[in-house]
Amino acid sequence: MNVVSPLNAYQQAVEHQGFVHDPAQWVAVQALQRCHEALHSGAQPVNGVYLWGPVGRGKTWLMDQFYQSLRVPARRQHFHHFMQWVHQRLFQLTGTADPLKTLAKGLGAEVKVLCFDELFVNDIADAIILGRLFQVMFDEGVVLVCTSNQPPNDLYGHGFNRDRFAPGITAILKHMEVVAVNGIEDHRLHPGIAHQRYWVTGPGRPSAIEPVFRSLTEGQAVSDQPIDVGHRSLNVVQASDGVLWCNFHELCEQPLAATEFMQICDRYKVMLLSEVPCLSAEQREGKIARGTEDGAVKVEAGDRELPQLSKYDDSVRRFIALIDECYDRKVPVCIEAQVPMDHLYTQGYLEFAFRRTLSRLQEMQLQRFGLQ
Repeated sequence: MNVVSPLNAYQQAVEHQGFVHDPAQWVAVQALQRCHEALHSGAQPVNGVYLWGPVGRGKTWLMDQFYQSLRVPARRQHFHHFMQWVHQRLFQLTGTADPLKTLAKGLGAEVKVLCFDELFVNDIADAIILGRLFQVMFDEGVVLVCTSNQPPNDLYGHGFNRDRFAPGITAILKHMEVVAVNGIEDHRLHPGIAHQRYWVTGPGRPSAIEPVFRSLTEGQAVSDQPIDVGHRSLNVVQASDGVLWCNFHELCEQPLAATEFMQICDRYKVMLLSEVPCLSAEQREGKIARGTEDGAVKVEAGDRELPQLSKYDDSVRRFIALIDECYDRKVPVCIEAQVPMDHLYTQGYLEFAFRRTLSRLQEMQLQRFGLQ
């Protein structure tokens, strides 16, 4: 049976794929169904849908079923990919009288629906842009369907100059149906068959990753030579055409950006990451150069009280970005660490953001994240 609507997809999953009916998901499915029917009936205006809730409640799956059922022009992106495109497009529009309006008009001519995964705002530059961009996108008739771990009113909740983002929240509340997907179960933990891809290895013990790499690359040419990623040369433990094995220091303690992680996922089908330390550490005073702004807390110019950071928090940000990219691309990640998964990062400024990463790592242990 061909899935032709979000409602069909959900009913099939419950009846034939072992999904358990979830009342919170059912409310979300009904909202997505209303949006789907309005889009395909030609009704105007069409309200989008904002799905928010804890990690693992099925928000991304629900949105993806909605996206796959669409018969109108649509784009589905991880939110940070979209923001990278926005910054690039605004640079191209330098000198234009109203670049955000021009960007939104071009977007509206290309797509009817934008689907965002993981809407999260913690950067002042993004907050200022989005404060108006959401308004002009809706004015151009773009319908937005997104997932987030936070309700709209909590987006950029303690950010510097948050009033610059407030118009964006107002636009979301006006043009989107907000649905809390907050069921009691983390659906990422089932259904599925467990398949170990996380090992704890202490000092002096043989590597658990090495035999995994040999198995995955049997009959393939392998090399320990550095690889080019963007403008950087990345040291590897070993790599084949489709499998990359690096240590944590090389991937997460170097100044790599999300664009480099995108390129890695473009090139490799499986990621192996070894020598991952315990990422919790004693917090230290945050530092910031005068003349710049911090996107996480509101601070007064000349009196900059910044969040307490641990020595690993910059690396943790990159680790989160790496896992997000691999998860979004369905690239399996095998990890060898010094501590169990649920002890990787138990305290610190990034604890909230890391909950999603932990849930995604747990889901990556399931068979549906099959090794290629």
